[in-house]
Amino acid sequence: MAENKTQPTDADPRAFIAGIEDERKRADCEVLLEMMERVTGEPPVMWGDSMVGFGQYHYKYNSGREGDYFLTGFSPRKQNLTIYIMPGFKQYEDELSRIGKHKNSVSCLYLKRLSDIDLDVFEPMVADSVKRMREIYGEA
Repeated sequence: MAENKTQPTDADPRAFIAGIEDERKRADCEVLLEMMERVTGEPPVMWGDSMVGFGQYHYKYNSGREGDYFLTGFSPRKQNLTIYIMPGFKQYEDELSRIGKHKNSVSCLYLKRLSDIDLDVFEPMVADSVKRMREIYGEA
């Protein structure tokens, strides 16, 4: 049975963020960290060497693949801030139409900077996505 390669680590997420050279990206990550910690009620945890995750759920697919992953999180990638909305975006079409400048894939929202989006639309979307994940997978 294959497991998720990305695992939680003991690294300090705040130290990771403090080490981001780009001042704007560092400030955006500080805002995301505070907001996601507040929304989830969970402390930040480093997953791998570049993802900050909040909360955790266990998944098991029909194929037998299973593992653990975070409920929501972000990563300051070179090109974009990547924000993980784990249930995907099908139910958030209205929010995406109002959120501002972004790109998205199945479960990732890509932003150049937080100032490009409306945080009053974004934060409830994150909160709802965490609620949906907890309803599907329960509390870890």
